[in-house]
Amino acid sequence: MFISKKNNPLITGTLILTVTGFASRFIGFFYRIFLSRLFGAEGMGIYQLISPVLALSFSLTVAGMQTAISKYVAGETISRDYRSSAMHLSAGFLLSMALSLLCAVGIYCYADEIAVYFLMEGRTAPLLRIIALSIPMATVHSCINGYFYGIRQTAVPSLCQLSEQIIRVGSVYAIYYFCQSRGMTPTISFAVVGLVIGESASMLVSLIAVRAHFANVVPKNYGPLFSADFPAFITASKGLLKLAIPLSLNRVIINFLQSIEAIFIPNRLISYGYDNATALGIYGVLTGMAMPLIFFPGAITNSICVLLLPIVSEADACNNKNTIKKAINKCIRYGFLLGILCTSVFLCTGRFLGNLLYQSSLAGSFIIILSFLCPLMYIASTLNSILNGLGKTGLTFFYSMLSLLVRLVFVFWGIPALGIHGYLWGLLASQAVQTLLCMFAVRKYR
Repeated sequence: MFISKKNNPLITGTLILTVTGFASRFIGFFYRIFLSRLFGAEGMGIYQLISPVLALSFSLTVAGMQTAISKYVAGETISRDYRSSAMHLSAGFLLSMALSLLCAVGIYCYADEIAVYFLMEGRTAPLLRIIALSIPMATVHSCINGYFYGIRQTAVPSLCQLSEQIIRVGSVYAIYYFCQSRGMTPTISFAVVGLVIGESASMLVSLIAVRAHFANVVPKNYGPLFSADFPAFITASKGLLKLAIPLSLNRVIINFLQSIEAIFIPNRLISYGYDNATALGIYGVLTGMAMPLIFFPGAITNSICVLLLPIVSEADACNNKNTIKKAINKCIRYGFLLGILCTSVFLCTGRFLGNLLYQSSLAGSFIIILSFLCPLMYIASTLNSILNGLGKTGLTFFYSMLSLLVRLVFVFWGIPALGIHGYLWGLLASQAVQTLLCMFAVRKYR
């Protein structure tokens, strides 16, 4: 990227995350094809409707804490202060676990109410009870991954991601063939059970990895790391909460608006004139078939984003404006080139891919329209990470809010007038707004 050394942690970490990201998305891609053919468009629509609940629970319980842990342990590789890192990890873990257990119990006990009054689809209630079990598991590996991101050892988070995907997909295949051999009819609940099994596998991998890490790097005469030092625990908790609370609030607000968006798409399609089954089917084709294919190449930019934040933060702390300038210019240039390449491929092959992979001409039509998102998404995602690294989290939150509000306008007024195409144009308009705002925000560094 913008530093030519071969041992640059951004390059090394990006390669690791990109390879595992592509492998994970490749597995997930064919997994979604399997699910779409097994349960149909309506089944995929019901399955996708539980995503807002998962996203909100993650935002509330651990999203901000994961970033806070990364920030506070980032100096370990230089200072070798393992005791402080272990205290921040354990404090963050305990705080997040308490929230995740409350969240899991709340979702399990009130699944019917959430399904009917929030998701507006009663058939999601049994799925919500199942995914509630995955929330504490996700908290465990998210906190540990935050630690390893902080010390720039991306192999462990990558291994967690890949193991989660492999075990999840493998378990669903095993359940499916078991049901087939017994003459049972598989339901979409099996896919959610696989999600829980995958999260448990990722949790076990992360626990083994963090135990091995401290056993290998800490000198034998260093003393106990996880000692019951209550004053140090309180100090670490206060520091983590100071950073995690605003981050979590931002994520909760953003994910709540995204949830409103996702939930009301089928509802507004009914207002356009479709029945409930058709509306859920269109929603399933869009979010469960077309969008995952469009987002597939984003594994590259997602990997860069994860590691750009600490690199840019360090450059900003040292007032190294040249590094920041190079990062911005390279991100815009390569994001645009990658986006144009992906747009060209999807434009030329969209209909073919929709029919080949999903046996759906509607998916092909969506892929062609959504292809124009690629350059905008790749530029905006990397610039967002740079702005966060520069400490401008308020700006990125504001830009995300504006982008979401644009989409919501199209959801509530565009879909009833134009059908699902009203939402597709809203996606393009909102992404254009966010990208232009991000480019405007970094103009003084270029």
